[in-house]
Amino acid sequence: SPEFQGELEKQLLQANPILEAFGNAKTVKNDNSSRFGKFIRINFDVTGYIVGANIETYLLEKSRAIRQAKDERAFHIFYYLICGAGEKMRNELLLQNFNDYRFLSNGYVPIPSQKDDEMFVETLEAMAIMGFTDEEQTGENKKHLNSYHKGFCFLCLLHG
Repeated sequence: SPEFQGELEKQLLQANPILEAFGNAKTVKNDNSSRFGKFIRINFDVTGYIVGANIETYLLEKSRAIRQAKDERAFHIFYYLICGAGEKMRNELLLQNFNDYRFLSNGYVPIPSQKDDEMFVETLEAMAIMGFTDEEQTGENKKHLNSYHKGFCFLCLLHG
């Protein structure tokens, strides 16, 4: 149906902010550098409507997942979360300050062209459009924060 096709297209467009939040980081040369390669295959019917898609990811640079050079950041989602979480979520996730996380080796490194708190809201909205429940969103954030609390790279949890 046209309504379903419109929803599927909306979901495909909203996949990108999620992939970027969880898979990209700031480097010295690029504010939004991919840590994962992403290959998106979109399937169309004979009339040109989108009928499905698959996204394949692969890790590009393991070393940058756990250590950053000066003026670089780890994955965007951690900065979004620490800047954007409200008091309730901060308490529920036991959020700490940037310098309390071993793998956020440079503390808070802002990106001049974006506001991390606004990017967090955009990421949560994208997750909702993709069908993540509030509990699933919180669960994903807990999983990633837990890996940083323990000092392990969360990539192992995602692709382990």
